[in-house]
Amino acid sequence: MPRFNYTAIDQNKKTVKGTVTAESSYAARKHLRNKGLHPTNIKEVKGAAGGKRITLFKKRNVSQVAEFTKQLSTMLGAEIKLTEALSVLIQQVSDANLKSTVTDIRDRVVSGESFADALGDHSEYFDVIYVSMMRIGEVTGTLPNSLLTIANFMEKRQRVESKMVTVMIYPMILLTVCLFAVIFLTIKVIPVIAEQIQKTGQEIPGITKFLLNVSSALTSWWIFVIIGAIGLTIFVLKKFFTTEKGAYIKDKTLLSLPVFGPLLKQRIVARFASTLSTLLGSGLSVAESLKVVADVTGNSIMTKAVKKARDRILSGADIATPLKESGVIDPAVAHMVSVGEKSGELEKMLKSISDNLDSSSDIVIERLSSAIEPVIIVVMAILVGIIAYATLLPIIKFSAGQP
Repeated sequence: MPRFNYTAIDQNKKTVKGTVTAESSYAARKHLRNKGLHPTNIKEVKGAAGGKRITLFKKRNVSQVAEFTKQLSTMLGAEIKLTEALSVLIQQVSDANLKSTVTDIRDRVVSGESFADALGDHSEYFDVIYVSMMRIGEVTGTLPNSLLTIANFMEKRQRVESKMVTVMIYPMILLTVCLFAVIFLTIKVIPVIAEQIQKTGQEIPGITKFLLNVSSALTSWWIFVIIGAIGLTIFVLKKFFTTEKGAYIKDKTLLSLPVFGPLLKQRIVARFASTLSTLLGSGLSVAESLKVVADVTGNSIMTKAVKKARDRILSGADIATPLKESGVIDPAVAHMVSVGEKSGELEKMLKSISDNLDSSSDIVIERLSSAIEPVIIVVMAILVGIIAYATLLPIIKFSAGQP
Protein backbone atom coordinates (compact mmCIF):
# COMPACT_ATOMS: atom_id res chain seq x y z
CA MET A 1 0.00 0.00 0.00
CA PRO A 2 1.37 3.48 -0.86
CA ARG A 3 2.72 5.72 1.87
CA PHE A 4 2.56 9.51 2.00
CA ASN A 5 4.58 12.13 3.84
CA TYR A 6 2.28 14.86 5.07
CA THR A 7 2.33 18.33 6.59
CA ALA A 8 -0.82 19.32 8.45
CA ILE A 9 -2.30 21.78 10.95
CA ASP A 10 -3.69 20.27 14.15
CA GLN A 11 -6.54 21.56 16.32
CA ASN A 12 -4.12 23.77 18.27
CA LYS A 13 -3.04 25.51 15.05
CA LYS A 14 0.38 23.83 15.22
CA THR A 15 2.17 22.38 12.20
CA VAL A 16 2.74 18.62 12.40
CA LYS A 17 4.56 16.27 10.04
CA GLY A 18 4.39 12.52 9.62
CA THR A 19 3.75 9.55 7.37
CA VAL A 20 0.47 7.86 6.60
CA THR A 21 -0.43 4.73 4.66
CA ALA A 22 -3.45 4.89 2.35
CA GLU A 23 -4.71 3.66 -1.01
CA SER A 24 -4.49 7.15 -2.54
CA SER A 25 -3.69 10.76 -1.67
CA TYR A 26 -7.45 11.39 -1.38
CA ALA A 27 -7.78 8.54 1.13
CA ALA A 28 -4.77 9.88 3.01
CA ARG A 29 -6.34 13.36 3.26
CA LYS A 30 -9.64 11.85 4.42
CA HIS A 31 -7.84 9.79 7.06
CA LEU A 32 -6.01 12.88 8.37
CA ARG A 33 -9.21 14.93 8.53
CA ASN A 34 -10.86 12.16 10.54
CA LYS A 35 -8.02 12.53 13.04
CA GLY A 36 -8.68 16.25 13.37
CA LEU A 37 -5.81 17.36 11.14
CA HIS A 38 -5.98 19.77 8.22
CA PRO A 39 -3.46 18.56 5.59
CA THR A 40 -1.57 21.30 3.75
CA ASN A 41 0.81 19.06 1.80
CA ILE A 42 0.76 15.37 0.93
CA LYS A 43 3.47 13.67 -1.11
CA GLU A 44 3.84 9.98 -1.91
CA VAL A 45 7.06 8.34 -0.74
CA LYS A 46 8.99 7.35 -3.86
CA GLY A 47 11.65 4.69 -4.33
CA ALA A 48 10.56 2.54 -1.43
CA ALA A 49 9.31 -0.71 -2.88
CA GLY A 50 6.75 -2.45 -0.78
CA GLY A 51 6.43 0.65 1.38
CA LYS A 52 9.91 0.38 2.85
CA ARG A 53 11.45 3.62 3.98
CA ILE A 54 14.91 4.55 2.83
CA THR A 55 16.85 6.11 5.68
CA LEU A 56 20.37 7.33 6.20
CA PHE A 57 20.50 5.87 9.68
CA LYS A 58 20.60 2.12 9.23
CA LYS A 59 22.01 1.27 12.65
CA ARG A 60 19.30 1.11 15.27
CA ASN A 61 19.60 2.18 18.88
CA VAL A 62 19.16 -1.26 20.46
CA SER A 63 18.73 0.01 24.01
CA GLN A 64 15.90 2.37 23.04
CA VAL A 65 14.16 -0.26 20.93
CA ALA A 66 14.43 -2.76 23.81
CA GLU A 67 13.05 -0.20 26.27
CA PHE A 68 10.19 0.66 23.89
CA THR A 69 9.43 -3.06 23.52
CA LYS A 70 9.34 -3.65 27.28
CA GLN A 71 7.07 -0.70 27.89
CA LEU A 72 4.73 -1.81 25.11
CA SER A 73 4.64 -5.32 26.61
CA THR A 74 3.72 -3.90 30.04
CA MET A 75 0.94 -1.72 28.64
CA LEU A 76 -0.55 -4.53 26.55
CA GLY A 77 -0.34 -6.80 29.58
CA ALA A 78 -2.47 -4.23 31.42
CA GLU A 79 -5.08 -4.69 28.66
CA ILE A 80 -4.48 -1.32 27.04
CA LYS A 81 -5.27 -1.32 23.33
CA LEU A 82 -2.31 -1.52 20.96
CA THR A 83 -3.08 1.78 19.24
CA GLU A 84 -3.49 3.57 22.58
CA ALA A 85 -0.26 2.07 23.91
CA LEU A 86 1.63 3.18 20.80
CA SER A 87 0.17 6.69 21.11
CA VAL A 88 1.42 6.94 24.70
CA LEU A 89 4.88 5.63 23.80
CA ILE A 90 5.23 8.12 20.95
CA GLN A 91 5.32 10.85 23.59
CA GLN A 92 8.02 9.02 25.59
CA VAL A 93 10.47 8.11 22.82
CA SER A 94 13.36 10.60 22.82
CA ASP A 95 15.01 9.55 19.55
CA ALA A 96 13.44 11.57 16.72
CA ASN A 97 13.85 8.84 14.08
CA LEU A 98 12.40 6.15 16.32
CA LYS A 99 9.50 8.45 17.28
CA SER A 100 8.70 8.99 13.59
CA THR A 101 8.86 5.24 13.05
CA VAL A 102 6.50 4.45 15.94
CA THR A 103 4.12 7.15 14.72
CA ASP A 104 4.00 5.56 11.29
CA ILE A 105 3.44 2.12 12.81
CA ARG A 106 0.59 3.47 14.96
CA ASP A 107 -1.05 5.13 11.96
CA ARG A 108 -0.84 1.99 9.90
CA VAL A 109 -2.29 -0.17 12.69
CA VAL A 110 -5.15 2.34 13.00
CA SER A 111 -5.78 2.03 9.25
CA GLY A 112 -6.19 -1.75 9.60
CA GLU A 113 -2.70 -3.12 8.91
CA SER A 114 -1.31 -5.81 11.16
CA PHE A 115 1.32 -4.81 13.71
CA ALA A 116 3.89 -7.22 12.25
CA ASP A 117 3.41 -5.91 8.69
CA ALA A 118 3.88 -2.32 9.89
CA LEU A 119 7.06 -3.33 11.75
CA GLY A 120 8.37 -5.17 8.69
CA ASP A 121 8.73 -1.92 6.73
CA HIS A 122 11.11 -0.53 9.35
CA SER A 123 13.95 -3.05 9.27
CA GLU A 124 16.39 -0.37 10.43
CA TYR A 125 14.83 -0.83 13.88
CA PHE A 126 12.93 -4.13 13.80
CA ASP A 127 14.79 -7.05 12.25
CA VAL A 128 13.40 -10.29 10.84
CA ILE A 129 13.52 -11.98 14.28
CA TYR A 130 11.49 -9.21 15.86
CA VAL A 131 8.89 -9.19 13.09
CA SER A 132 8.54 -12.99 13.05
CA MET A 133 7.91 -13.13 16.78
CA MET A 134 5.35 -10.33 16.63
CA ARG A 135 3.53 -12.14 13.83
CA ILE A 136 3.31 -15.26 15.99
CA GLY A 137 2.22 -13.17 18.97
CA GLU A 138 -0.61 -11.59 16.97
CA VAL A 139 -1.84 -14.93 15.66
CA THR A 140 -1.71 -16.72 19.03
CA GLY A 141 -2.90 -13.77 21.12
CA THR A 142 0.32 -13.70 23.15
CA LEU A 143 1.70 -10.38 21.90
CA PRO A 144 2.68 -9.09 25.40
CA ASN A 145 4.71 -12.25 26.08
CA SER A 146 6.33 -12.10 22.63
CA LEU A 147 7.32 -8.48 23.22
CA LEU A 148 8.84 -9.28 26.61
CA THR A 149 10.74 -12.25 25.18
CA ILE A 150 12.26 -10.27 22.30
CA ALA A 151 13.13 -7.39 24.65
CA ASN A 152 15.05 -9.75 26.96
CA PHE A 153 16.70 -11.32 23.92
CA MET A 154 17.83 -7.91 22.62
CA GLU A 155 19.18 -6.85 26.02
CA LYS A 156 21.15 -10.09 26.38
CA ARG A 157 22.69 -9.68 22.92
CA GLN A 158 23.54 -6.05 23.69
CA ARG A 159 25.25 -7.05 26.95
CA VAL A 160 27.40 -9.57 25.10
CA GLU A 161 28.41 -7.09 22.41
CA SER A 162 29.02 -4.29 24.93
CA LYS A 163 31.26 -6.57 26.98
CA MET A 164 33.46 -7.24 23.95
CA VAL A 165 33.69 -3.53 23.16
CA THR A 166 34.46 -2.61 26.78
CA VAL A 167 37.22 -5.21 27.05
CA MET A 168 38.93 -3.85 23.93
CA ILE A 169 38.78 -0.15 24.87
CA TYR A 170 41.96 -0.09 26.99
CA PRO A 171 44.14 -2.00 24.48
CA MET A 172 42.92 0.30 21.70
CA ILE A 173 43.81 3.38 23.77
CA LEU A 174 47.30 1.96 24.39
CA LEU A 175 47.74 1.18 20.71
CA THR A 176 46.64 4.68 19.70
CA VAL A 177 48.98 6.35 22.19
CA CYS A 178 51.83 4.15 20.98
CA LEU A 179 51.15 5.04 17.35
CA PHE A 180 51.03 8.78 17.98
CA ALA A 181 54.17 8.65 20.15
CA VAL A 182 56.12 6.87 17.43
CA ILE A 183 54.88 9.24 14.72
CA PHE A 184 55.72 12.32 16.84
CA LEU A 185 59.24 11.12 17.64
CA THR A 186 59.85 10.12 14.03
CA ILE A 187 58.60 13.38 12.53
CA LYS A 188 59.70 15.95 15.11
CA VAL A 189 62.69 14.58 17.03
CA ILE A 190 64.76 12.50 14.59
CA PRO A 191 65.02 15.16 11.81
CA VAL A 192 66.19 17.86 14.26
CA ILE A 193 68.93 15.66 15.72
CA ALA A 194 70.01 14.42 12.28
CA GLU A 195 70.28 18.01 11.04
CA GLN A 196 72.57 18.93 13.93
CA ILE A 197 74.73 15.88 13.30
CA GLN A 198 75.03 16.69 9.58
CA LYS A 199 76.30 20.19 10.47
CA THR A 200 79.21 18.59 12.32
CA GLY A 201 80.09 16.51 9.27
CA GLN A 202 79.60 13.26 11.13
CA GLU A 203 78.16 10.26 9.27
CA ILE A 204 74.60 9.35 10.25
CA PRO A 205 74.19 5.71 11.45
CA GLY A 206 72.14 3.33 9.30
CA ILE A 207 69.24 2.98 11.75
CA THR A 208 68.97 6.75 12.01
CA LYS A 209 68.99 7.05 8.20
CA PHE A 210 66.15 4.52 8.04
CA LEU A 211 64.03 6.54 10.47
CA LEU A 212 64.84 9.72 8.51
CA ASN A 213 63.49 8.05 5.37
CA VAL A 214 60.36 7.07 7.27
CA SER A 215 60.03 10.66 8.51
CA SER A 216 60.43 11.99 4.97
CA ALA A 217 57.74 9.63 3.71
CA LEU A 218 55.34 10.69 6.48
CA THR A 219 55.84 14.39 5.74
CA SER A 220 55.81 14.24 1.94
CA TRP A 221 53.16 13.64 -0.70
CA TRP A 222 53.99 9.92 -0.58
CA ILE A 223 51.89 9.63 2.56
CA PHE A 224 48.81 10.58 0.51
CA VAL A 225 49.71 7.91 -2.04
CA ILE A 226 50.01 5.33 0.74
CA ILE A 227 46.73 6.41 2.36
CA GLY A 228 45.01 6.39 -1.05
CA ALA A 229 46.33 2.89 -1.80
CA ILE A 230 45.16 1.62 1.57
CA GLY A 231 41.74 3.25 1.09
CA LEU A 232 41.38 1.78 -2.40
CA THR A 233 42.37 -1.66 -1.14
CA ILE A 234 39.80 -1.48 1.65
CA PHE A 235 37.11 -0.33 -0.81
CA VAL A 236 37.87 -3.17 -3.25
CA LEU A 237 37.92 -5.75 -0.46
CA LYS A 238 34.59 -4.51 0.95
CA LYS A 239 33.03 -4.81 -2.49
CA PHE A 240 34.50 -8.27 -2.95
CA PHE A 241 33.31 -9.42 0.47
CA THR A 242 29.73 -8.52 -0.48
CA THR A 243 29.82 -11.24 -3.15
CA GLU A 244 29.00 -14.84 -2.27
CA LYS A 245 32.53 -16.05 -2.97
CA GLY A 246 34.12 -13.11 -1.15
CA ALA A 247 31.95 -13.59 1.92
CA TYR A 248 32.86 -17.29 2.03
CA ILE A 249 36.60 -16.58 1.77
CA LYS A 250 36.40 -13.86 4.44
CA ASP A 251 34.42 -16.02 6.88
CA LYS A 252 36.62 -19.05 6.23
CA THR A 253 39.75 -16.99 6.90
CA LEU A 254 38.35 -15.47 10.09
CA LEU A 255 37.37 -18.86 11.47
CA SER A 256 40.88 -20.19 10.70
CA LEU A 257 42.68 -17.48 12.68
CA PRO A 258 44.60 -18.69 15.76
CA VAL A 259 43.03 -17.70 19.09
CA PHE A 260 40.43 -15.42 17.49
CA GLY A 261 38.99 -18.14 15.22
CA PRO A 262 37.74 -20.42 18.04
CA LEU A 263 36.39 -17.38 19.89
CA LEU A 264 34.50 -16.25 16.80
CA LYS A 265 33.09 -19.77 16.38
CA GLN A 266 31.80 -19.69 19.95
CA ARG A 267 30.10 -16.35 19.36
CA ILE A 268 28.47 -17.51 16.12
CA VAL A 269 27.19 -20.75 17.64
CA ALA A 270 25.98 -18.95 20.80
CA ARG A 271 24.10 -16.45 18.64
CA PHE A 272 22.59 -19.27 16.57
CA ALA A 273 21.53 -21.26 19.63
CA SER A 274 20.12 -18.24 21.47
CA THR A 275 18.16 -17.00 18.45
CA LEU A 276 16.75 -20.42 17.56
CA SER A 277 15.81 -21.10 21.18
CA THR A 278 13.99 -17.75 21.43
CA LEU A 279 12.06 -18.33 18.19
CA LEU A 280 11.06 -21.87 19.16
CA GLY A 281 9.94 -20.60 22.55
CA SER A 282 7.68 -18.06 20.85
CA GLY A 283 5.80 -20.85 19.09
CA LEU A 284 7.43 -20.68 15.66
CA SER A 285 7.98 -24.03 13.95
CA VAL A 286 11.51 -25.45 13.61
CA ALA A 287 11.50 -24.99 9.83
CA GLU A 288 10.33 -21.38 10.01
CA SER A 289 12.72 -20.64 12.86
CA LEU A 290 15.66 -21.96 10.86
CA LYS A 291 14.58 -19.80 7.91
CA VAL A 292 14.74 -16.71 10.12
CA VAL A 293 18.02 -17.73 11.81
CA ALA A 294 19.70 -18.24 8.43
CA ASP A 295 19.33 -14.50 7.77
CA VAL A 296 20.93 -13.34 11.02
CA THR A 297 23.89 -15.66 11.67
CA GLY A 298 26.37 -13.10 10.32
CA ASN A 299 28.52 -15.86 8.80
CA SER A 300 28.05 -17.26 5.28
CA ILE A 301 29.32 -20.73 6.24
CA MET A 302 26.87 -20.95 9.14
CA THR A 303 24.09 -19.56 6.94
CA LYS A 304 24.69 -22.32 4.39
CA ALA A 305 24.64 -24.96 7.16
CA VAL A 306 21.39 -23.62 8.64
CA LYS A 307 19.70 -23.57 5.22
CA LYS A 308 20.83 -27.14 4.64
CA ALA A 309 19.50 -28.11 8.07
CA ARG A 310 16.13 -26.58 7.19
CA ASP A 311 16.01 -28.57 3.94
CA ARG A 312 16.72 -31.74 5.90
CA ILE A 313 13.93 -30.92 8.36
CA LEU A 314 11.48 -30.47 5.51
CA SER A 315 12.51 -33.85 4.10
CA GLY A 316 12.08 -35.53 7.49
CA ALA A 317 15.76 -35.82 8.49
CA ASP A 318 17.69 -34.34 11.43
CA ILE A 319 19.30 -30.88 11.71
CA ALA A 320 22.42 -31.82 13.68
CA THR A 321 24.32 -33.48 10.80
CA PRO A 322 24.62 -30.48 8.43
CA LEU A 323 25.50 -28.25 11.40
CA LYS A 324 28.30 -30.62 12.34
CA GLU A 325 29.52 -30.84 8.73
CA SER A 326 29.81 -27.04 8.50
CA GLY A 327 32.92 -27.07 10.67
CA VAL A 328 31.59 -24.14 12.70
CA ILE A 329 29.80 -26.21 15.32
CA ASP A 330 31.91 -28.61 17.37
CA PRO A 331 30.91 -32.31 17.39
CA ALA A 332 30.01 -32.09 21.10
CA VAL A 333 27.62 -29.19 20.50
CA ALA A 334 26.14 -30.92 17.44
CA HIS A 335 25.57 -34.02 19.58
CA MET A 336 23.75 -31.93 22.19
CA VAL A 337 21.52 -30.50 19.44
CA SER A 338 20.82 -34.05 18.25
CA VAL A 339 19.93 -35.19 21.80
CA GLY A 340 17.62 -32.20 22.28
CA GLU A 341 15.97 -32.87 18.93
CA LYS A 342 15.32 -36.55 19.71
CA SER A 343 14.09 -35.88 23.25
CA GLY A 344 11.77 -33.05 22.21
CA GLU A 345 13.70 -30.62 24.41
CA LEU A 346 15.49 -28.76 21.61
CA GLU A 347 14.56 -25.33 22.93
CA LYS A 348 15.96 -25.99 26.41
CA MET A 349 19.07 -27.67 25.01
CA LEU A 350 19.77 -24.70 22.73
CA LYS A 351 19.36 -22.27 25.62
CA SER A 352 21.81 -24.31 27.68
CA ILE A 353 24.29 -24.35 24.80
CA SER A 354 23.99 -20.60 24.38
CA ASP A 355 24.51 -19.89 28.10
CA ASN A 356 27.52 -22.22 28.30
CA LEU A 357 29.18 -20.76 25.21
CA ASP A 358 28.55 -17.18 26.39
CA SER A 359 30.19 -17.95 29.75
CA SER A 360 33.10 -19.72 28.07
CA SER A 361 33.72 -16.94 25.54
CA ASP A 362 33.54 -14.30 28.31
CA ILE A 363 36.40 -16.06 30.08
CA VAL A 364 38.41 -16.27 26.84
CA ILE A 365 37.83 -12.57 26.12
CA GLU A 366 38.96 -11.55 29.62
CA ARG A 367 42.10 -13.68 29.34
CA LEU A 368 42.78 -12.38 25.84
CA SER A 369 42.41 -8.82 27.03
CA SER A 370 44.78 -9.47 29.93
CA ALA A 371 47.33 -10.90 27.48
CA ILE A 372 46.96 -8.16 24.85
CA GLU A 373 47.64 -5.26 27.22
CA PRO A 374 51.19 -6.29 28.23
CA VAL A 375 51.97 -7.28 24.63
CA ILE A 376 51.02 -3.79 23.41
CA ILE A 377 53.08 -2.21 26.21
CA VAL A 378 56.11 -4.34 25.30
CA VAL A 379 55.74 -3.50 21.58
CA MET A 380 55.41 0.19 22.43
CA ALA A 381 58.52 0.02 24.63
CA ILE A 382 60.48 -1.70 21.84
CA LEU A 383 59.46 0.88 19.23
CA VAL A 384 60.24 3.82 21.50
CA GLY A 385 63.51 2.11 22.48
CA ILE A 386 64.51 1.76 18.83
CA ILE A 387 63.77 5.43 18.19
CA ALA A 388 65.68 6.42 21.33
CA TYR A 389 68.63 4.25 20.26
CA ALA A 390 68.60 5.78 16.76
CA THR A 391 68.50 9.22 18.36
CA LEU A 392 71.23 8.70 20.97
CA LEU A 393 73.62 6.57 18.88
CA PRO A 394 74.99 9.45 16.74
CA ILE A 395 75.19 11.68 19.82
CA ILE A 396 77.21 9.03 21.71
CA LYS A 397 79.50 8.55 18.72
CA PHE A 398 80.04 12.29 18.42
CA SER A 399 80.80 12.58 22.12
CA ALA A 400 83.28 9.70 21.87
CA GLY A 401 84.95 11.37 18.91
CA GLN A 402 84.09 8.53 16.50
CA PRO A 403 83.62 9.39 12.81
